[in-house]
Parts: sequence; C-alpha cells; structure tokens
Amino acid sequence: MDPAGRHIVITGAASGIGRACALAFADAGATVTASDVNLAGAEATGLTAIAADVGREEQIEALIREAEDANGPIDAFFSNAGITGASGGPPELTNLDWDVLWRVNVQSHVWAAKHLLPKMLGRGDGYLLSTASAAGLLTQLGALGYAATKHAAVAVAEWIDITYRDKGVRASCLCPQFVNTPMVTEGLDVEKLRQIAEIIEPEQVAQDVVQAFAEERFLILPHEEVGRYMRNRGADHARWLDGMRRLQAQLGGLERPRE
Repeated sequence: MDPAGRHIVITGAASGIGRACALAFADAGATVTASDVNLAGAEATGLTAIAADVGREEQIEALIREAEDANGPIDAFFSNAGITGASGGPPELTNLDWDVLWRVNVQSHVWAAKHLLPKMLGRGDGYLLSTASAAGLLTQLGALGYAATKHAAVAVAEWIDITYRDKGVRASCLCPQFVNTPMVTEGLDVEKLRQIAEIIEPEQVAQDVVQAFAEERFLILPHEEVGRYMRNRGADHARWLDGMRRLQAQLGGLERPRE
C-alpha cells in the first residue's frame, strides 16, 4: 500500500518507535493521527494528536471516532503502543501485572481490529499493523509476562493476516530486538545488551516499517539476525532452549529490578 494520501493512526506516538514512524509516514505523504497516553508528546510531533490509553477498549473506540472526524476514514491503524511490565516469573507476577500487560500488549490490538475490521472489510481495503517484539518470536529472558504477551501479539497479527488478507485487509507485525528507546534501555545494563545484539535507532526501524507497508510484507525484522534465530529455533528446538539457558546464565542480572 502506498502511504501517500492514506490516513494512518499510530499509537504510542509520543516517543521512540511510534514517534519515528509517525514522522516517517508523514514524510511519505500520509495523513497521520498520532496518539499516546502522553498527549503533549503526541502534539509535539506537529501532527493531529489524540490522547488514548490503549489498555481500555472505550478509549480505542473513541480514538477511532475522533481520528475519523479529524482526518476521514482510517486506511491503516498501527497498534504500536506497548509496555515492558513487571519482570519475573509466576511467583513474582501479580494478577494486576498480568491484567495490565495483557490489556496493553494484546487486547489493544484485538480491540482496534474489532472496531475497524467491519469498516475495512466493507470497503475491501485496509491495513492493520502492530508492534510485537523479537521476544514474541523467541522469548524474553527474565520476564515471562512480556514474553507471553508478545507471543500472543504475534499470534493475533498472524491470524488477522491469514483470515483477512484475501479480503483486502493486510497485516504487518513489527518484531524488533533492541532499539535505542527508554522502554528498552531504561534501568538496564546497556553494555550487557550489546553482548546480545546491536542497538539500533528508532529512525531506522521507521524506515523499515514504511518500506514493509509499501510492500505489504507481514513480518518486519529491523534486526536481520532475528530471522536466523527463528530458523535455528525451528530446526532444533531442544538445542535452542539449551542455548537460551546458557545465555541467561551468561547475562544474569540483565532484567529490570521490580519496583
């Protein structure tokens, strides 16, 4: 889909990947509605800005309505907003931790699709993008909640693509590894992160997203090595698990401390 002349809504647009994508799509000729729980940050993009907490269905529904009132029918919706949430496993994660992670990282994508698919299918044209993570294709050491919800986000995007692409509604899923944003680097040992993978800038991710959108490519991997890791995982799962255990031992203490 050529972004020029298209109306694209992007959540989590106040900073990081979301902001970079909003500006990149605008540069490519799209009309962009930038949304974030941080309205001032979204307004700082200079684009149409609407406040929304994507962890609440009624706010996503209101965002869609207000974006359409401001800029017309939505051609593409980019469910980019997400959270890292609390670290740890079953003993550490509370029911509240799970609830917040699930609503923001998974249900936000489902709710956007719920309220937009009837309109897009009626037109026979539309695009649903989402940000998951390399953790959704592999795993996240030290953080079960993030790993599980990002796997679920990938599954939602795959299901949408399988079910609706032949009806005119395309899907793309962004799965970056480490990007130089506060969400990724804040509170972590950056040098330990660099032992795992290159840390890239949000602007590079944004260019990859715009190109994948134009190509209507489902999987967006700004870190090419993630594709290799996926192949290794599929070829010999037991060996991959063993390798991840060794990596976890090597990088002990990488996870964020719980607040």
